[in-house]
Amino acid sequence: MIDRIRVIGIGMGDPQLLTGQAVEALRSVDVFLVADKGERAADLVRARQAVCDFAIPAGRRYRLLEVADPRRGPDAERDATAYGSGVRDWHAARVDAYAEVLVGLGPDETTAGFLVWGDPAFYDSTLRVVDALAERIPFSHDVIPGISAPQLLAARHRVPLNRIGAPVHVTTGRRLVDEYHPGLGDVVVMLDGHLACRGLVDRHPDLELLWGAYLGTPDELLLRGRLADVVDEVSTVRAAARERHGWVMDTYLLRPPAS
Repeated sequence: MIDRIRVIGIGMGDPQLLTGQAVEALRSVDVFLVADKGERAADLVRARQAVCDFAIPAGRRYRLLEVADPRRGPDAERDATAYGSGVRDWHAARVDAYAEVLVGLGPDETTAGFLVWGDPAFYDSTLRVVDALAERIPFSHDVIPGISAPQLLAARHRVPLNRIGAPVHVTTGRRLVDEYHPGLGDVVVMLDGHLACRGLVDRHPDLELLWGAYLGTPDELLLRGRLADVVDEVSTVRAAARERHGWVMDTYLLRPPAS
């Protein structure tokens, strides 16, 4: 019977990027619940299995249990109100699916784990799902941080995320164009399925774009340059990668020109 859930940040795909705390937590879990997003995203399940294979001793018994992920609507076609409502409905459906699995676990499966890509602090719904599960099923839970996409992006491009004494702003592609102004400082953009920074080219062509996809994996891609000069190349490379893999996870940093 489940009595503990561990939410574990596993970094960006390279098992070598696991923290010591993450490794310790992985070795304490009896069953990992992994969202099954279909064959086109099967690489993500295999990556999580590789993390477990790396960190968990061969003699330690555990299960990696795939749970069919509820369908999520067409976010790009929704306004802000419909988007929020759609995400809440999707989370509720996820809670239902995971609750059904958790109550059906075996008597020796007392600790469940969620393997979160990157760090649970950045744009991940798992903590909200676990909080909702805790309203239905009694258990304790903890959160283990991991190496996030913005951290690894900065490392790969060999830059800090901010200039001296300047702020860092983290946002989504959905919000970028409407809210951007140079006073934000360096801007990290996540969850951008349509390369929204293209909408800034006319107003801010001299922004520097530092882009990365599949960070921490053998398929890692990096591009960097003046926004107006490099955005078309990023779009082409991104589209080809998505066609090749069936999915893409990327993030980027926008920096005002150095004064």
